[in-house]
Amino acid sequence: MHNRRIGFIGSGNMATALAVAFKGAGLLGNAIASDKDFRKGAAIREKAGVLITTDNGKVAKETDAIFLCVKPQDIPPVMDEIRKDVKGKLIISIAAGVSIKKLEQGLPRAKIIRVMPNTPCVVGEMAAGFSLGKKVNGEEGKFVKNLLNAAGKAYAVPEELLDAVTAVSGSGPAFFAYLYGCFIRAGIKQGLPEKICRDLVLQTAKGTAVLLEKAGMTPEQLIEMVSSPKGTTVEGRKVIENARVENIINRAVARAKQRSEELRKA
Repeated sequence: MHNRRIGFIGSGNMATALAVAFKGAGLLGNAIASDKDFRKGAAIREKAGVLITTDNGKVAKETDAIFLCVKPQDIPPVMDEIRKDVKGKLIISIAAGVSIKKLEQGLPRAKIIRVMPNTPCVVGEMAAGFSLGKKVNGEEGKFVKNLLNAAGKAYAVPEELLDAVTAVSGSGPAFFAYLYGCFIRAGIKQGLPEKICRDLVLQTAKGTAVLLEKAGMTPEQLIEMVSSPKGTTVEGRKVIENARVENIINRAVARAKQRSEELRKA
């Protein structure tokens, strides 16, 4: 068990999901969370047993690793509240578009880590990128990685790559869900009952991901495995490939990355 007390400033869905994952891995300890609206802390209190306060300063004073789980526009006032109480402490921000530089300027005596999580965190299947500020040492980086891996998978990347992480895994769940919706509606049009079609599509998506991961296959290898000569998959692939779906996905990811850059520089 680590000897750092964990705190959360903000007690919304992501903070609750992280706390539940940390608790499940035996890493949560005697954590505390703050929210200006005490009622919003009900979920993190009930699901993870986290103590709740309305005082951000109390979290800053009493904890050593503090997750900033507030909206980007709320970061400046929160930094003003906690600045005097975070000397030498880990500040782990999940606020999209708020750079390490801005956080270090606002909290000059703290050690900053910036994380780009994604919504599957709420079911313990997060895909995250994180970047370490210049004051964070190797042991502290390992500590944060261990915490984040309790909620899924997390990868340390240079901060300049977090915009790409945002586009691929941050926005990715919406992009994948759009495709799943297309497959569900297409199957229904071919006569499948809605419930059965939804289950088939989601299980196929899940099974494909697990197969790629566990077998160590590339997507191209799996495509060839499924594509029997002159079979159904080959005919369907012709439609997808002629429609240049890959080009559309490239453009979607590039635009999401560009927007992430715009928000960070705003």
